[in-house]
Amino acid sequence: MPTLFDPITIGDIRCANRIAMAPLTRNRSPNAVPTELSVIYYTQRATAGLLITEATAISQQGQGYADVPGLYAPEQLAAWRKVTDAVHEANGRIVTQLWHVGRISHHSLQPGGGKPVAPSAIRANSKTYLLNADGSGAFAATSEPRALAESEIPGIVEDYRRAARAALHEAGFDGIEIHAANGYLVDQFLRAGSNRRTDRYGGAIENRARFLFEVVSAVVDEVGGGRVGIRLSPVTPSNDASDPEPQPLFEHVARGLGRDGLAYVHVIEGATGGDRSFRQGEREFDYAAFKAAYREAGGRGAWMVNNSYDRELAEEAVSSGRADMVAFGKLFIANPDLVRRFREGLPLNEPQKATFYGGGARGLIDYPFAA
Repeated sequence: MPTLFDPITIGDIRCANRIAMAPLTRNRSPNAVPTELSVIYYTQRATAGLLITEATAISQQGQGYADVPGLYAPEQLAAWRKVTDAVHEANGRIVTQLWHVGRISHHSLQPGGGKPVAPSAIRANSKTYLLNADGSGAFAATSEPRALAESEIPGIVEDYRRAARAALHEAGFDGIEIHAANGYLVDQFLRAGSNRRTDRYGGAIENRARFLFEVVSAVVDEVGGGRVGIRLSPVTPSNDASDPEPQPLFEHVARGLGRDGLAYVHVIEGATGGDRSFRQGEREFDYAAFKAAYREAGGRGAWMVNNSYDRELAEEAVSSGRADMVAFGKLFIANPDLVRRFREGLPLNEPQKATFYGGGARGLIDYPFAA
């Protein structure tokens, strides 16, 4: 039986163990450029089998929060290269999460102060993170979006392709993860609660999933499926995400992804950062059937799970074969040496929520390593 600490190859990426660091937005990249703090932060955690970066905008239009990093300008790519070089020097593996927030944004962050874009002009009951005049951060309601014209969609797909190419060939990442979870743009297209379109991108499940498959196809064509993962959250209510029938929707998605030769599928179980048993619709979501749909369609990528896992639950998931890897979020914020602490049964530092978003070194790189 495999253990959390056994190596694994996911696609073209060799991982030293089966513990991944989940993507974690930290709002410490002024002007969308990672700083030296990012170099230290990720390198401290390089003993993870796989580091998945904080969500990283593929374009200015795709940005939804202040001081999150990007992949669309030369200075951003150069800064990320410092991160990846340092992680590789520490024998780590790192992928970046490609992000377009869609309607989860604010007009002050958009090009020319325009409206955020979305599948449909439905404002999300959610908040975003903005900077005050004094530089401090605060959460504010998202702005009213506008519906994308069908003619605009190929350009966004091309932004994903370009960002994937730049991430590997200029920024030096080992791969990329497509963010298709938590109520952001790809997820907004999938769900009936945010997609009321009447064209080829709306209505039936096959139409609502079209944008996701176009993005995946473009990225896989550009960098190869062995360097590509995707993150999905079938039932989370994050950012006002909702759908009355998530089971058939996500089994359709799984079958489509099974044909793309992906390195891994990263699944958030339950409500992101909350109740693992949370469900939408009339029945409990069947994660085993979701995975089976992927495997039956030919999907051989690693199955990565996430959400409120501890060591015991993670060990069970891997040893039973229910998952190939487990991603940890808050525990990695507070424990840069989480792999060692799990392996040796050492006590864990407690994460300090007040320092999650924005600020400087405090709460980012100053959590102590075990003695």
